[in-house]
Amino acid sequence: MLTEIKMRVNGKQCTVTVPSDTPLLYVLANDLGLRGPRFGCGLAQCGSCSVLVNDLEVRSCVTPVSAVHGKSVVSLEGLPAWYAARKRLRQPPSMHPVQQAMIDEQAVQCGYCYNGMIIKAAELLAKNAHPNETEIRSTMNGHICRCGTYPRILKAIQNAAEKISKGSV
Repeated sequence: MLTEIKMRVNGKQCTVTVPSDTPLLYVLANDLGLRGPRFGCGLAQCGSCSVLVNDLEVRSCVTPVSAVHGKSVVSLEGLPAWYAARKRLRQPPSMHPVQQAMIDEQAVQCGYCYNGMIIKAAELLAKNAHPNETEIRSTMNGHICRCGTYPRILKAIQNAAEKISKGSV
């Protein structure tokens, strides 16, 4: 049975008509054409499918689209605007500071974990502008990088936190 689901995705109101138990990931990718969230494990264990729903990370591969009816969803593509809105910037940056830091630290190898790592780090830095290494490691636990670039990912998050706290982005 098809259900009409209304949600705000990356700042734009969207309406989709799909079975209510359709995974959010499938709606974002197939119906809305977003490529940030990725199918990884399908079991909510790797984090590749992560998005923010009302500013909290959720694993979209196991979240039925009906669970986000009337809510705000932010994918990797919408992070710069989400960041700008939170910081009350006139113009969104071309990338969220964590995205830029990941590039600067060459933390991305194959790119599969990139989406989830960025989403979770952005959520962390929105709540805690000065996380210590233990807090970062604890927060990022459950996000799997198949290439093993965890030290670079950690450094990228630390660098993004520093730039955000200094107001340089």
